[in-house]
Amino acid sequence: MATLRALLKHGATQLRASPHPMLEAEVLLAFAMEVARSYLYAHPEDAVEGPSAERYGALIEARRAGHPVAYLVGHREFWSRSFLVNVATLIPRPETEALVERALEHIPPDAPRRVLDLGTGCGAVAVTLALERPKAFVVGTDISRAALAVASANANTHAARVAWIETDWLTGIDPGAKFDLLASNPPYIAEHDPHLSVGDLPFEPPGALLGGTDGLAAIRVIANEARHHLAPSGCLVLEHGIDQGNDVRTIIRAAGLVDVRTYLDIEHRERVTVGKMG
Repeated sequence: MATLRALLKHGATQLRASPHPMLEAEVLLAFAMEVARSYLYAHPEDAVEGPSAERYGALIEARRAGHPVAYLVGHREFWSRSFLVNVATLIPRPETEALVERALEHIPPDAPRRVLDLGTGCGAVAVTLALERPKAFVVGTDISRAALAVASANANTHAARVAWIETDWLTGIDPGAKFDLLASNPPYIAEHDPHLSVGDLPFEPPGALLGGTDGLAAIRVIANEARHHLAPSGCLVLEHGIDQGNDVRTIIRAAGLVDVRTYLDIEHRERVTVGKMG
């Protein structure tokens, strides 16, 4: 039987084309063995039993074929919490934490507010907002019933109070419903963008990625419908591509919102734009 050290070395070698070969090997081996990654560091010379080694080998091969690590292990960390993911949901990314940061700035911690997360996917944004602002009434929507099932499971895991609605953006929301904040990480990649064939994107749901010919189709829909569902002084908070800031500002202003401003992500790139009801 091979040792932990030997299996990790072999796995990292097999994954040398990945961005972080050793890290991915560690995550996959820990998952195959059903142990924490810290166990691997503490017991490098331990032998690995056959079934665990076989599971690890299969995971390494799947990763070599391009399957995202998050889908292989079934979860991804976001805002220091673990969220279930599968092929029905987009994989949460660190840059989306900028969306949460801006949203939280507009939700007082000590007052009830109505919050709507559009295109919730695995529910990472909605659940995080509900946990960080427990007095808020948070609703998450998605057109995908399978994604909403994952989101609901994540809310249950983290004991977050979120209501879920299956709808295409705002079409299924009561016409009279008003929210203090609308947040969304919508699909914003153009249909023929070459990045769609790179990294994890080929394995993620196209409906969560593709934003029409210019990547802005969903953003236009959300911006144009937002004013009908925003309370006075309510905010729209949108994530978008790093080269879309100017276009998104123009779209949001044309929809009648004011005080439009774009914020940077952790890598100092334009990532989140906020507009308010006048």
